[in-house]
Amino acid sequence: MVHLDKEDFNELISKGNKLVDFYAEWCGPCKMMGTVLESVDDKLDIIKVDIDKFSELADEYKVMSVPTLVFFKDGEKVREEVGYHDEEDLLKIAEETFK
Repeated sequence: MVHLDKEDFNELISKGNKLVDFYAEWCGPCKMMGTVLESVDDKLDIIKVDIDKFSELADEYKVMSVPTLVFFKDGEKVREEVGYHDEEDLLKIAEETFK
């Protein structure tokens, strides 16, 4: 799991399947989602983006609510999910999206 800490987002998503978690520190459901993401970190390539630190990126991807999960294939956005998902749902969504 990578926590975005500088403007290398496009490089990070450019190759392969990536799950980007747009979150906020103050968001309760984001904290619950964070626990789920930690449990699937060995199965998915995850990038966490704090919307308060990277508001321009959140605006670019039209993130209106958190948590927002955006799925990328080789740099292209292929799916977006808003809200909390448990581990089983998240893995099913990822499998459908990345097949």
